[in-house]
Amino acid sequence: MHQKRWITAVALLLPLLALLFSGRTAWIALLAGVVNLLALKEYYRIFQSADERTDAVALALLAAICGSAVVWAAYLNSPALVMGTVFFDLVAAALYAVLRFTPPTTIATAVARQVAGVVYMSIPLASLVLLYQRPRGVTWLLLLLTVVFGGDTAAYYVGRAWGRHKLCPRVSPGKTVEGALGALAASFVAGAAVKLIALPQLSWSATALFCILASIAGQVGDLFESVLKRSSGIKDSGSILPGHGGVLDRIDGLLFAAPLAYLFQFFAV
Repeated sequence: MHQKRWITAVALLLPLLALLFSGRTAWIALLAGVVNLLALKEYYRIFQSADERTDAVALALLAAICGSAVVWAAYLNSPALVMGTVFFDLVAAALYAVLRFTPPTTIATAVARQVAGVVYMSIPLASLVLLYQRPRGVTWLLLLLTVVFGGDTAAYYVGRAWGRHKLCPRVSPGKTVEGALGALAASFVAGAAVKLIALPQLSWSATALFCILASIAGQVGDLFESVLKRSSGIKDSGSILPGHGGVLDRIDGLLFAAPLAYLFQFFAV
C-alpha cells in the first residue's frame, strides 16, 4: 500500500512540476480541465443511485459542459466570466428542473447536487488557473501545492505513528488530532521553505497565516469528501490512482485551499 502510494505520487509529481515551470497557462488549464472532468465523474459516481437515470445523465452532461467552460473562462483570465458561467449553469439547471417537475420527484435535489458539483470542483480548479496567471503565480501555485500535499502526507504518517485522539470519528475514524497538528506543522515548514527559496518578499507573518489557513482549509476539504463518501457507503471515490483511490480523493483538500490561495494572493499581497 505504502509502496503504491509513493510510486504514484512520484509518477504524478514529475510531470506536474514540468507543467508548472513550463510557463504555459494553456497546459495548466488543460490539466485543470481534465482533472475537473475526472473529479465530476467520481462525484456523480458517489451519488449514482440517488437520481433517476435520465436526470442523472442530463445533469452530469450539463456539469461537464459548464464545468469545462468555467476552467476555460479562467484560462481567459476573466473572473467575471467564471462567475457568469456558473450563473448560466444555475439558470440552465433551474430551467431543467422546471421542465422536468412532476410530483413526486427528486429533481430539486438532483439539480442542487449538480450546481454544488460545479461550485465544489470547477470553481476551485479554475482558481488554480487564475492564480497561475497572477504576478509570481508559478511560485504561489508551488507554495499552495507544497503546503496542502505536505500537510496531507504528514497527517497520514503522524496520525499512524502517534495518533491517539480521534479528530472526527463519525466522519473519518482514522483521522486524529495528532495527525491534524502534524499537518499544520508540516504545512508551515513546507511553506517556509518555499518562502525562503522563492518568495523572499513575502513577510513571515503572511507566510504563517497563509500556511495555517491553507492547512485548515485542506483538512476541512478532506473531511467533507469523507462525509460525501460515508453518506453513500463507499470507501474511495475511484481507483484510478493506485494507493490513493480516485482523483477526488487526491485533490479533496486542494479544492478547499485553492480559492483561498487565489483570494489571499489577490487581496493580502
